[in-house]
Amino acid sequence: MKPGQRIHFLSDFHLGVPDPASSLAREKRICAFLDEAAKDAAEIHLLGDLFDFWFEWRRAVPRGHVRLLGKMAELTDRGIPVHLHLGNHDMWIFDYVPGETGVTVHREPIVRAWNGKRFLIGHGDGLGPGDHGYKFLKGVFRNPVCQWLFARLHPDFALWLGDLLSGQSRKKSYENDRRWLGEDKEWLVQYCRERLRTEHFDHLVFGHRHLPIDLEVAPGARYVNLGDWISQFTYATFDGHELKLMKRTGDGPLIGDVRITGGPAV
Repeated sequence: MKPGQRIHFLSDFHLGVPDPASSLAREKRICAFLDEAAKDAAEIHLLGDLFDFWFEWRRAVPRGHVRLLGKMAELTDRGIPVHLHLGNHDMWIFDYVPGETGVTVHREPIVRAWNGKRFLIGHGDGLGPGDHGYKFLKGVFRNPVCQWLFARLHPDFALWLGDLLSGQSRKKSYENDRRWLGEDKEWLVQYCRERLRTEHFDHLVFGHRHLPIDLEVAPGARYVNLGDWISQFTYATFDGHELKLMKRTGDGPLIGDVRITGGPAV
């Protein structure tokens, strides 16, 4: 990283819900943030669930979201690396989004290092103990045969079905999204501590949980969950020395945002 540059992390936009008008307003707010972040960005990491449901056919993609897709293409055209870590709601991104926008797609957590600080980065779904039903479904959804069969459905019906299933999944998960479950029941906390048994990370950064969290999970190691851009409007920024979990308060300069510290922000 060059002096003055930053790495920006944000996740869980869930564009498309709860209705077109509010989704569009949220999309515009995200794009305004990305414009501001681009001024000092060495890289931008989008940690999944950009869309509430997404599937790519060979010759068709879902309607909408053109502002975000165009913004990602604009950023990469300017030479800013944009990394997309797929989530459980947009795991069926294949070659269209990276081909059109230039983003680098990651399907599993990745390890990166900047200025001597080691990061583990991913969306976070299906990690840690428990949630065996979802882990089974994730295997089904990632199966090439199942993907081929779904692609045989007419897009109008397939997207209706996808939105229905996505909505049911979101409703179930949102029951826990606004409360801290305790370290022994937070699966990503357990996952982070298990990974730290075998290798050190300074920062373990995930999305998926929809709850802003900044928690020391081992000496010198912090688990940071990015929250969401539905109601939290939170993100994280690494300036080469320190990772800060921040809350967006408006569409002005990033320096005006509010820092979140000290464990789960509930």
